[in-house]
Amino acid sequence: METQGLSANELRLILIVVGAVVLAVIYYLGSPRKPGQGRRIAGKPGGERREPTLAGEDPDDGLPSMRATDDDGGAPFADEDVHAPAARPRGADSDDLFQVPPRSSVGQRPESPVERIVTLFIAARAGQTIRGSDLVVAAEKCGLEFGDLGIFHRLVDGKRELGPIFSAANMVKPGHFDMSRIDELSTPGLSFFMALPGPLPALDAWDTMLPTAQRLAELLDAVVLDEERNALGRQRISHIRDDLRAWDRKQDGSRIRADW
Repeated sequence: METQGLSANELRLILIVVGAVVLAVIYYLGSPRKPGQGRRIAGKPGGERREPTLAGEDPDDGLPSMRATDDDGGAPFADEDVHAPAARPRGADSDDLFQVPPRSSVGQRPESPVERIVTLFIAARAGQTIRGSDLVVAAEKCGLEFGDLGIFHRLVDGKRELGPIFSAANMVKPGHFDMSRIDELSTPGLSFFMALPGPLPALDAWDTMLPTAQRLAELLDAVVLDEERNALGRQRISHIRDDLRAWDRKQDGSRIRADW
């Protein structure tokens, strides 16, 4: 993959997008669960949630299962009618996963470390896909702008130079959208993600991303899923908000100590 002209942080963001897409593709292509993988980490109090990682980051070099289940171990997407295409070989067209997406000043993130990624997914219902022409119209209605990395962004009004509050990538590899062929696009879904720290406090960014994802799903007749591809319910939303509120307090405390 060519990286000439890309900073370390820009390359990291590209890998984040590709990583999220790879994980989503693994799920949608029916990748089997590896031994020891699951939605919880064994041996930790309360069964700590396991965040998606990029290939090679996990000690056993395995990816977390993308097969979403309910808390009782039920069938994937037990409460939602979500599209799941037929399986294909995991390694097919692997070179496409690492194409460098187009660059743009619209939605380009300032050079700063990315400490955390918060993710949501919008998935088409069973037997359906999201068409590119419909996506462009819905994205515009939701205040999203097409730009850097070939994906959609929500920017801060009047402070666009601060970078995206959150972004939305194609769930299908290589993750970015080709606007010259957008009318030909048919995708099972999108990956919404916000990189922290960002231009807004984490909780404010979440309170911007969630209703946008919900509105986009409504316009596209799709469903909103959490980072583990489970139906996003009120309890999970409340947990995420509490978690991000704690993140903001920690960041404020760090800034105060730095000022001292």
